[in-house]
Order: sequence, then C-alpha cells, then structure tokens
Amino acid sequence: MIRAMSLKDKTLFISGASRGIGLQIALRAAQDGANVALIAKTAEPHPKLPGTVFSAAKEVVAVGGKALPVVCDIRDEAQVQAAVDQGIAAFGGIDVCINNASAIALTGTLKTDMKRYDLMNQVNARGTFMCSKLTLPHLLKATNPHILNLAPPLDLDPKWFAGHVAYTMAKFGMSLCTLGMAAEFRGKVAVNSLWPITAIDTAAVRFALGGDAMAAACRSPEILADAAYAILSRPVADCSGNFFIDEEVLRAEGMTDFSRYSPGGADKPLQGDFFVPDAVFDRSPTKIKRGF
Repeated sequence: MIRAMSLKDKTLFISGASRGIGLQIALRAAQDGANVALIAKTAEPHPKLPGTVFSAAKEVVAVGGKALPVVCDIRDEAQVQAAVDQGIAAFGGIDVCINNASAIALTGTLKTDMKRYDLMNQVNARGTFMCSKLTLPHLLKATNPHILNLAPPLDLDPKWFAGHVAYTMAKFGMSLCTLGMAAEFRGKVAVNSLWPITAIDTAAVRFALGGDAMAAACRSPEILADAAYAILSRPVADCSGNFFIDEEVLRAEGMTDFSRYSPGGADKPLQGDFFVPDAVFDRSPTKIKRGF
C-alpha cells in the first residue's frame, strides 16, 4: 500500500492533461482535493481521440478536485506564460509541474519529414524546458515543490536510436532537463523523471503501435498516476535527479499485486516499453517481453 499522504490544496500544472496519463495523474491528485491546471490543445472533440481539456476538468471536479482548464499550445511561449498566470490567479501558487505532453513518430531518418521532427522536439524537449522554466519562479516559493517529467532513463544503447533517431532525441531531451535542472535546483525543487516498465494503454500507443491487440499487452495509465502520487509526497532533499520506473516506485511503497493495471487480464504477457535498460527488466519479477 502507498503510505498515507495528501495533495490537498496543492496546485498541479499538468501539460497534455486532456486524456491518458496526464488526466490520470490529475484525477489521482484531485481525489485528495488538489487544484489542477489542466493544460492541453484539445478544445473540441477529436474524431478519433476521446476527451477535451473541458471534459477533463469535469472529471477532476467530480472526484473532489478544483480544475482550471486552459487551452494552450506548449510550443508557444506567450500561451504557456498566460497559462501559468491563469494558474496563479486561480490558485495563488504552483506546487508541482508535470511535463507530460509529448509527440511521437516512430520513423527512421529517411522517412522523418522535418515538420514532424520539429513538432517532436518542440513539444517534447522544448516544451518540457519551457513549462519548467516558466513555473519555476512559483515553484521556488512553494513548500516541497516538484517537477516531474514523463521521460525515460538515459540509456544510450544504440538500439533505442536505430529505428527512430528523431523521436529518441526528443524524448531524451526531456530526460536531459531532469538531469540538468535537478543539479541546478538541488535542495530547492525536486526534479525527477518517471517512465513505465511496460507499454501503457493510451491513444498514442494504440495509433502508433497496434490498436486493441497492442493494448491487451499494456498496463493502464493508472499505474503511472499512482507512481507519480508517491513521488510527489517525497521531500525535496531526499528525492531529486532520479529516473524512476513506475513498477519500482510502487514496489518500494509495498505494492506486490499489479493485476489492477492489466486490462487485458492478469495472465496476459506484458510488452516492455521503449528505453527501459536491461538492468531494470532483470530486477523485475514481472514477466515482460523486452523491447519492441
């Protein structure tokens, strides 16, 4: 069981919060009565993707939180600054910045057009840097402030680059923000990464990696929400510069049964995620197929 804690009255600024992992982190915090600034581009329903920033806000309120839905493209500095300002006006401060927004294209060098290259690097690496930069003046005034990036461990095995150099560069850009900012703000703001050991059932995974068949080998986004919740309770002095793996975080909290996160059934084999070092798989008692 995750130890007793509370995010009541804490304010979270979450990018990519209209669906998937970002929304689940918001809902987990909202159960405590947290304030959540939901930052996302999706204002109108997408024909293939569920949820908008406004439907997400209704869900946050329904479970006990306070919500501020903000339509924002995190590639645009003025829009991000306006979103931060709205969060401060609504809630009086920011305690946590969750950099969850991400763009993906699993294409090799010759098949990656520069428009898609730019999108991935602008959303993933630049967006993480900018959301962190613009929330930091407020985080530095908070009690036990955290930045949490949904970004992988820095495993430089060439196998993670060979099939999709541009995507790997963009995701590792987020990880480098963790590495650098944790050192820069040590003792003042906790800066960590969180990454799943298995693939996660999100709209992006379904579209990019194989639909319902792939989803059956995934865990649900709630595992990352529970792991994030555990990390955010930890004190700044003892918890910064880490590249956390979701399952390992929860095992450290005493959890042993992960079946609740397997919508395909507890006996279904699980697919390992990108960027997970072999040593992490070696440590896990879970049966997981390595790599893609």
